[in-house]
Amino acid sequence: MITSRPQRGMVLVTSLLLLIVVTILAVGLFRSFGLDEKIAGNMREKQRALNAAETAEQYAETWLSLGNGSNGINCTALVAANVGQVCSNPLQLSVPNGNVAILPWTIAGNPVGVTYLPSVLTPMNVTTPGSDYYSGTPTFYIAYVGVSPGGLGSVYQIDAAGYGGSANTAAVVESTYLVQTSVKDLGGL
Repeated sequence: MITSRPQRGMVLVTSLLLLIVVTILAVGLFRSFGLDEKIAGNMREKQRALNAAETAEQYAETWLSLGNGSNGINCTALVAANVGQVCSNPLQLSVPNGNVAILPWTIAGNPVGVTYLPSVLTPMNVTTPGSDYYSGTPTFYIAYVGVSPGGLGSVYQIDAAGYGGSANTAAVVESTYLVQTSVKDLGGL
């Protein structure tokens, strides 16, 4: 004679618990994939902003090396694209709170600097949103620092800013640039 024991449902409870654990793991994996994609996208935008700022900085250095340097003027307004300008007032001493990381740069409420769009060979899209879109035109600001030690040239500080695909993605770079004169009269011997 076979006697049957009452079923207690342990297999059902164990199966449901395993199903819940597997579901939680699957949801966690899918969420981490989305997070990884966001991180990769943010890194790409950060790099695009940095590249835009470095491009403007390199243009400013090239412009200075072509003999366009001077003691500068008091800068209080934004200058048209691809035209250089040397300022006598350092950017850090002119912008609110001395913070050049707050963009756009303004002096007395007016935007300052020089906007720069790369040449036709590498056009930069700042007008039509899309995958190649930049949210703002790169800008640079050249400030005359003074005569170099030894008097062989002039020292300039260049600040440049660039944007990625949104105004929240921006980069600011800064360099000190020396433009040397090729000849100096050291007096008679």
